[in-house]
Formats: sequence, C-alpha cells, structure tokens
Amino acid sequence: MLFDMNTEPEESVSEPSASARLFSFTPFASATVLERFRKIKSARWGALQAETLLKLFTRAAKHVPAYTRFLKEAGMESSKIRTIEDLEKVPSVSKKNYLHKNSFADLFWNKSLRAPHILTSTSGSTGRPTYFARTAKVDEQSSQIHELIFSTSSLDERKSTLVIVCFGMGVWIGGLITYQAFELLGRRGYPISILTPGINKAEILKTLRDLAPQYEQIVLAGYPPFLKDVVDDAVSQGTDFKKHQVMLLFAAEAFTEKFRDHVAHKAGIENVLTDTANIYGSADLGTMAFETPISILIRRLAAKDQSLFDALFKGTMKTPTLAQYIPSFVTFEESEGELLISGDSAIPLVRYAIGDSGGVFTFAQMVEKCREHGIDLAEEAKGASITETVLELPFVYVYERVDLATTLYGLQIYPETIKEVLLDDRFHSHATGKLTLITKFDQNQDQYLEVNVELKPGVEAKDTLASVLKAEIVRNLREKNSEYHELYDFIGSRAEPQIVFWPYEDPLYFKPGTKQSWVLRTA
Repeated sequence: MLFDMNTEPEESVSEPSASARLFSFTPFASATVLERFRKIKSARWGALQAETLLKLFTRAAKHVPAYTRFLKEAGMESSKIRTIEDLEKVPSVSKKNYLHKNSFADLFWNKSLRAPHILTSTSGSTGRPTYFARTAKVDEQSSQIHELIFSTSSLDERKSTLVIVCFGMGVWIGGLITYQAFELLGRRGYPISILTPGINKAEILKTLRDLAPQYEQIVLAGYPPFLKDVVDDAVSQGTDFKKHQVMLLFAAEAFTEKFRDHVAHKAGIENVLTDTANIYGSADLGTMAFETPISILIRRLAAKDQSLFDALFKGTMKTPTLAQYIPSFVTFEESEGELLISGDSAIPLVRYAIGDSGGVFTFAQMVEKCREHGIDLAEEAKGASITETVLELPFVYVYERVDLATTLYGLQIYPETIKEVLLDDRFHSHATGKLTLITKFDQNQDQYLEVNVELKPGVEAKDTLASVLKAEIVRNLREKNSEYHELYDFIGSRAEPQIVFWPYEDPLYFKPGTKQSWVLRTA
C-alpha cells in the first residue's frame, strides 16, 4: 500500500553486506535502480542517513589532514562523536573556514593526489576560483539519479533517445557530469545517443533541425533560462517538438511553476510531473538532489495553498526548489534555516555550509504535513497517475540566498516575482524573459529599482510597452511581497521600478554563453 511507512520488514542497519549490495556501484541492469529504491521505506532511509553521516565523519576525522586539524582547532574529540546528536555539536565547515584555509592536498583522503580524479572549478561571488575533485563513484551516483529520472518519466527504454547537453562544457561541473551520467546510463542498456554542443545555441538549433528528427525521443539538459531561449528559438524556426517524446532536464537555478508550464507547453510536453525535472547539484559534491513527480506535485499543491506553503517552507516568499535525495549518496541537515551538506568524494565534506537556505523533511513527515492541511498525498498521486513513480526518499527544499536579491528601502526584491510577469503573453512576444535587477540612486539620492530587460532578436520596444510592463510588475510585487505592498502604500510612485530595454544578447547584462546575473549589486 502506497505511503504505508510501516509495511515490509526493514533491513538491519548493522548489516553492511546488505547496504553494500543495495548501494554498490556496479552498473545495474535496466530499471533496477527504481525497482530497488521503491522497496525502501521512509524509516529505513532515515537510518541509512544516520549511518552514512556518522561513518563519513569518523573516516574523515582520521584520514583527511585538513579535517583532523579543523576538529582539533575547534576543540572537538572525534572519538566522543558516536551519535547523530553528538554530531550536531560539531561545527560546520565552509569555503572560508575550511576549503580556502587549507592546502589543496590536505583536503583529500590521506592527502593523496595520486588517485584518478575529475577536477572542476567555480569562481563563486568573490571571483576567486575554488577547485573541487570528484571520484568515479560520484559520477556513478549521478548516473543512478539520472536513471531514476529517466525511469519515472514518459520516456520509453525501447525507443531511440537523443540527449543534447546544453550546459557549459568548460571547467564547470554541469556539462561534463551530465554527459558522464547519460554515458554510463547508455552502458547499462538505455538507448541513448549524446551530443554535447554546450552553450553554442546555433549548434543546438542546427541539431534540433537536422539530427533530432532521426530520433523518437529528445532530452534537453541545461540552465533554465537558456533552455527557454533554445525552445523558443527552435519553435520559431519550425521545430515541431510534438513529433517526439520530449523531456527537459534543468539545473543550477530555481524557477516558478508558471515558468515550468510555459516551457513545457512550448516543448510539447503534456505531463510536467514526469517530463520536467530540476536537479540540485554543485561543483562541491556533484548531483545532490533531484525533482521527482511527487516533489513537483507537492510544490504545485503548495503554490495553490498558502497555508501549506507556509507550513512547508517556513513563510519564505520565494518558491523553493523541492527535491528528494538519496541519503547514502549525500545527506542534508538544516541548521537555523541554512542547509548543511555531507558527502563522500575525493574531497569529502562533513556538515558543509554551501551557502544555501532551506530545510529537510523525511517522507513520513511530508505525508503528515500534507495531511494536516487536508491533503492525502496517496490520493493526489493516484489522481495524477504517478503512484508507480513514488519513492519514500527524504525531501530537501532550497531557495536562493539573500545576496541573490536586491534591496529597496531595506526590503528584499527577488527576481522571481518579476520573471513571472515576463512570461505573460503581452510581454513574451517582445522579451526573452531574462532580466537584471539593480538598486540605484537618483540625483536626490533616493533609492529606486532598475529592471533591465532583454528584448528578443529584432524587436524594438515602444514606450507603451515599458508603461504596461511597469504597471504589471508593480501589481505582482504588491500581490506577492507584503513588504513591498506596504512600501508602495507609503511612498507611492517612488517605489515603482524604472524599465530599461536592451537589445538581444547585449554584452553588458546579457552576454551570451554565460550564467545570467539576475541581480547586480553596485556596492
């Protein structure tokens, strides 16, 4: 029976042979990952999380020089950390107090750089590169997650599938780990062909025109606003996505359900629960969590029920990404609204403050939270025809940090609320959906919000468009942001944004091939 958290005897946590069999990294036969994971109940995943986290801590305390030193300087005796409650007393690590404070080699198991590793880099907000290394085990874990995504979608394991990797293929993790995940999936018997044009949009569009018609199924994997551009441009150039079974695989950024519906409609996708998915990953630890049909369903239910939204996401005005994760791969904890992540890789990280806000729920807790608000998840899943895809994995929700918003008279303005407006038919025919928010000061040193908007190719904006867009942005901000509503009531037109239109791919704010800067801080 679905969601009966007490059915089926659980494996004993003390049986390492069983865990080793379950989470071995030998390639599985087709669909085996889904079959195996569906048998595991919520309580067992909780036990596995505790077991995995404690074992990782114990090993890292002994065999990672930087972590041994970190614990010693913090006055922690690793031998006394025996339970999860003990571990909660161990201070978290971060880029500042750990990664940047130690030599690169000291961050590795036994200080060894001789093992085969794959290196990636991220510059972060400071511009200083941080290098990460991962093992083949992390790539296999990522591939198993991608297999779960494939197996719970409308994609058919018997039909030819073209995977187009539209993430950057440079020193960043997204492109390469996605390629490797699908390549390993192909080795396990899935009918997958992979092309890696990266962020070369012209090449992607050429592929959709000339190569994709040879395949029955298409998977587009990329950064959300970039994939939206690709889909929009492909449709305008005559691509008929409805001739294929299409799946969209996103990563690197949260988006609204309105955005999901918009892009899915353009791509001819009928079931957004199964055929769109956002991955929560990082250069730090690889593929960490992933949207599932049930997590998307819950998110959509919460978007329509403010009381449920507040109960799940603790009152944030932003729409978090809600995903599930595999505790034997990566574990999540919540500490005062901040996510702490632990995972075993070439550079193991224990209680790592990655810089994101959010929280966690066991599957059982999520079912109960929904029940408290009059929602029977089992019935909802049945009604959505996703019962067979449901896994009792724990949930993590994550939303962008405060530094990814701008301020106006002391309150936070997030791009998300304005992104929604640009999806409206009145504006989408003119604008791509990309924007950059900047808080500026006029000659009287009064603050104002500048909204820089990218126009579509060959489009020129009229003054009337700016006026209508501004009015709609104000309306949506007043509706979605109670603080802005109060501010507008108090200062009136001074709270209204200034709209600035820019030509398509203008290099100042919309340089092609780079991650979109939704917010630009001037100080």
